[in-house]
Amino acid sequence: MVDLKSQYQKIKQEVDKAVIEVMETAAFINGPAVKEFTEDLAKFSGSKFVIPCANGTDAIQVAMMAMDLQPDDEVIVPVWTYVATAEVIALLRLKPVFIEVDPQTFCIDVHQIESLITPRTKVIVPVHLYGQCADMEPIMSIAAKHNLYVIEDTAQAIGAVYTFSDGSKKQAGTIGHAGTTSFFPSKNLGGYGDGGAIYTQDEDLAKKMKMIAHHGERIKYYHDVIGCNSRLDTMQASILKIKLQHLHSYEKNRNEVASFYDKAFSDHPNISVPVRSKNSSHVFHQYTLILKDTDRDALREFLASKDIPSMIYYPVPLHHQLAYKEHLLPGQRFEISESLAKNVISLPIHTEMNEEQLIYITDTVKSFFL
Repeated sequence: MVDLKSQYQKIKQEVDKAVIEVMETAAFINGPAVKEFTEDLAKFSGSKFVIPCANGTDAIQVAMMAMDLQPDDEVIVPVWTYVATAEVIALLRLKPVFIEVDPQTFCIDVHQIESLITPRTKVIVPVHLYGQCADMEPIMSIAAKHNLYVIEDTAQAIGAVYTFSDGSKKQAGTIGHAGTTSFFPSKNLGGYGDGGAIYTQDEDLAKKMKMIAHHGERIKYYHDVIGCNSRLDTMQASILKIKLQHLHSYEKNRNEVASFYDKAFSDHPNISVPVRSKNSSHVFHQYTLILKDTDRDALREFLASKDIPSMIYYPVPLHHQLAYKEHLLPGQRFEISESLAKNVISLPIHTEMNEEQLIYITDTVKSFFL
């Protein structure tokens, strides 16, 4: 699904030099590269403040811990997402309130948000799924109306740009009160291990999140709030600093792959290609098709027999996960998410793909239906 080895070979000289510098200085924790990467990411994203942390899940947790939420406060979260988004909510003894997604963009259905707001609602978590932004303008309007926080889960959409009705633009993660991202190796900006970061434009929130991520410390050995230990280590920061310089070209390559797939499958009766939102650019963390009248398992087996990988993101919506069934509200149904779970399939998409590979993949997929 990704070719990290080939990607590394193209930047090997830069990466190896950066890693050796960290080894030679032995500044493995909070070394200079962490501060440098944080500053570079703030400049790249347009965010006033960036707080690095250990992974994308921690990023969501730290953001929520900084918002003074109380047990049983409610957090609205899409039912069609990776479990980490809801996991943190439950770990903090908050209540995840599941919401349906838009059938075309796979992002949160903004039209359902207000119907789920109660006096206990405190946060909305739009997930920018597969690489494009949720519809943030109405989400922020609803949040302002009801005095709610918005935490953007940007793990899959770093670098995506949202366009507001007045023509202004902001990057994914920089619109809400906080935005979180992951540097898991397979992400568009991935390290060679775990890592994450939080964006915010609020100075007070930034100070608190930074303290929380460092054991609640204001200064060393003085702990003002309950915190956790969530650091981006220097080695990962040194690698991410280099890869950030290539992120626009990585995004361009992914879009070229997506365009090839689009052209190959656009008129196919059994395949629906991804819909581009009119409000957002797409960075294609995943290229996800919706199948119609197709035995998906048979297609996957056929592709595997031809040495073509595929993935299902995600086979089980959150409300069907054993750990989260108790959070389903009476009468709630998620027909769209359940349909997606049965009918989506993601094809390989990464920065190192060439035309020969793409022709082989698309011809093989189409041959399955003959």
